Amino acid sequence: MYTVLVCDDDLAILKSIDIYLKLEGYNTLLAKDGIEALELVRKNEIHCIVLDIMMPGLDGLATTLKMREKYNIPIILLSAKSEDTDKIAGLSFGADDYVTKPFNPLELIARVKSQIRRYVNLGSLERKEGIIENGGLVIDTIAHEVTLDGEPVKLTATEYGIIEYLMRNIGCVLSTAQIYEAVWNEPSFAGDKTVTVHIRRIREKIEINPKEPKYLKVVRGIGYKIEKL
Repeated sequence: MYTVLVCDDDLAILKSIDIYLKLEGYNTLLAKDGIEALELVRKNEIHCIVLDIMMPGLDGLATTLKMREKYNIPIILLSAKSEDTDKIAGLSFGADDYVTKPFNPLELIARVKSQIRRYVNLGSLERKEGIIENGGLVIDTIAHEVTLDGEPVKLTATEYGIIEYLMRNIGCVLSTAQIYEAVWNEPSFAGDKTVTVHIRRIREKIEINPKEPKYLKVVRGIGYKIEKL
């Protein structure tokens, strides 16, 4: 049984999400603010986090930043703001997905399932391959770990999914739609900006100079690729 942490200061929304998750067989932990959520993450094994942005005290963005200091658990942000700038900000802070209020509970559950599936099973079908190397960039598909010149690279589950997909296709140019559909396991629709934000974050972690990348290249008008070294 997988555990989902739901954090929202609106009790009605909290209870509603809790009901739908339990109907799908998930174990749930509930928090009313970011501080409480961080404490629950510290004490429990959690497989996905649904986190409201607008909360008193420690808000969702600040909570996401704190969690990313230690954990790569998938985070889905909830917000009443629907502008692209708000979504990009949320993803830039380390979130894996973003759902705008009001939302269809069934859509949220589908996104939770997708994030947990990727977090738990990513790479399990190809464990025999084990290690993928390209220059100083190495991926262990069994441990789901990435190292650069022997040093560990701390990635979220989504970031790891993207870089593993690119590394399994070294030298191939992959469109944002291809990346989104492979990693998110759903049709891309408007996933281009989501992929772009995650690519930027990955570059910041694996490139000495993200503006002149050695590994993760952009092919203008087409997509991205890992340069074969």
